[in-house]
Amino acid sequence: MIVINKNEGTKIPYEVSGKRITFDDDLSLNLAKQEKDWPVHIDVCVDRDGNLCTGTGVGLYYVAQIDIPAAEFTIPEFTIPAEEGESPERLPLDMEKVTLTLWSLNEFTEGENE
Repeated sequence: MIVINKNEGTKIPYEVSGKRITFDDDLSLNLAKQEKDWPVHIDVCVDRDGNLCTGTGVGLYYVAQIDIPAAEFTIPEFTIPAEEGESPERLPLDMEKVTLTLWSLNEFTEGENE
């Protein structure tokens, strides 16, 4: 996993186990289930009650952002005529290509995305 520290200060504790990431022993995401055929961006925020949530709808402050690249597929060698079963297969999520951006808990950044 690629980890980027967006700013200085204390970051939220997190743990990666397989394809799952857990923040502060509270919010857990199975990143393999979030993977799509296109890049996926997930905002992890703190709401006004201090609870972790995903998305910025109820979130007031960023604590992390997760960027999952588009799913990758095998490219079979095609023969003419094409044999049955030669369609591309989806590869498992490569966690080394996932980017985790961490924001400081000391300096909450309201509504800022970059």
